[in-house]
Amino acid sequence: MRNVWLAIPIIMLSGTSNIGFADQRPNIVFAFADDWGRHAGIYSTVDGAGSENDLAHTPNFDRLAQRGVLFTNAFVNAPSCTPCRSSILSGQYFWRTGRGAILQGAVWDNEIPSWPLLLKANGYHIGYTFKVWSPGKPKDAPFGSTDNRYSSNGGQFNGFSQYVTKAVESGQSSEHAKQFLIDQVRRNFQSMLKDKQDRPFAYWFGPTNVHRKWIRGSGKRLWNIDPDKLKGKLPKFLPDVPEVREDFADYLGEVAAFDLALGTLIDTLKKEGIYENTIIVVSGDHGPAGFPHGKCNLYDFGTRVPLCIAGPGVNGGRIVEDFTSLPDLAPTFLDAAKVTTPSVMTARSLWPTLDSDASGLVDPTRTEVFTGRERHVAAARAGNLPYPQRAIRNKDFLYIINFKPDRFPLGDPKGLDDESKTPTLDLLTNNTFCTLADEDAGPTKAWIVNNRNHPEVSPYFANAYGKRPKEELYDLKADPDQLTNVASDLDYIKVKKTLRDKLLSTLNETKDPRMVNDGVYYENLLNK
Repeated sequence: MRNVWLAIPIIMLSGTSNIGFADQRPNIVFAFADDWGRHAGIYSTVDGAGSENDLAHTPNFDRLAQRGVLFTNAFVNAPSCTPCRSSILSGQYFWRTGRGAILQGAVWDNEIPSWPLLLKANGYHIGYTFKVWSPGKPKDAPFGSTDNRYSSNGGQFNGFSQYVTKAVESGQSSEHAKQFLIDQVRRNFQSMLKDKQDRPFAYWFGPTNVHRKWIRGSGKRLWNIDPDKLKGKLPKFLPDVPEVREDFADYLGEVAAFDLALGTLIDTLKKEGIYENTIIVVSGDHGPAGFPHGKCNLYDFGTRVPLCIAGPGVNGGRIVEDFTSLPDLAPTFLDAAKVTTPSVMTARSLWPTLDSDASGLVDPTRTEVFTGRERHVAAARAGNLPYPQRAIRNKDFLYIINFKPDRFPLGDPKGLDDESKTPTLDLLTNNTFCTLADEDAGPTKAWIVNNRNHPEVSPYFANAYGKRPKEELYDLKADPDQLTNVASDLDYIKVKKTLRDKLLSTLNETKDPRMVNDGVYYENLLNK
């Protein structure tokens, strides 16, 4: 697979693998988008045309991936922002991060080593713009105090479509309005670069614009992404109707905006003369919100994310199929900075893969990942109960354990047992907490819920929001959209047992609290 990029015109840029003395250690830029699943134009090239990625507009991500290493099997450890970020910062499975394993009610445990503070203690200047870890006060966050925050030049980028749409309505051109936001991104980054002095730096750029909500119709209006061209390309768990296609086009518009900001960071590095000595890593914290199978789901649409890594020491121009969990970034960053990785970190450095010259499956031990979740929105279920899940994913199968199948996976269906009490379409579109609260509000969710009793829509509703069996097993070659559960099929008994045993063994070995006393730790977490 050494010539995988020949169909795409690029200019190869080679990096240096010498990262010896402290003042020569590489800089690190981590661009990490909220709610950005595996949607980038380059994946259409890699996977073949015919999917929603055909309409993804991500030229900067694509060029960076061509220069460096593109990962095709990157997964988050948890499809919820706080536990996902807890796992990345700590280099550990989310279930090892105490109250960092949940969203609402989370508390960061300062006893847990985090790679940003380890870099800071070893001579790096660290800085961030927008979201890194939340909730929690800045002084409690793993990036340290507000002294490391760089957002004083403006944060309106986080409401990208809102700002640009309003500016256009007031008579500005969309390009002028976009440039205003991009200038804020650039100046925030430049402020961090000014403060670094002669030290290497680690910078986390965490915009939240891809997180809902967006302005309806903004994908087409601001980015010329035609919803009609998504017809026949959406995954099978999404209704292929105009309302859903428009919603997805708007999502792709926010992805395009994030990519525009990424290009600004890259351009600034080049103008400052430090591009060649900067490792750039780009990814997202889970799949899109407000869509079935996305955020808060252990299906691929919720856990599989884009990932590319480029820069010094990275042998680029390759597509890698190694199964990679984002916590692996923690020891990867530490190795790059010549900082010893704490033994408590369960993740593994990616450098054996990054400095290889092979493509495809480079590391033969990277053949699976583990994912899971506990509680997202506290009030999603009566009693603030979580929806505990764990899963193992390899190239052929996805196996999921739902520890409490009597509960609703995306929250209690408040008001949906009586047509007269169903939340209004406006509430379903704009209010996450009105029902099924673990899935953010949006037009797709609203359309499915509002039409749930129509015969052609009810299967979508049941698949997305209905109760699930204790075990789920999906044959990915036969069922890439993960719609047919074969856990009870006699032909899959051996496969199911093998995967179940491996999953439970890993959970026990890594001291997952869910495995102790029926998970009482998580069941009562808000009462601690």
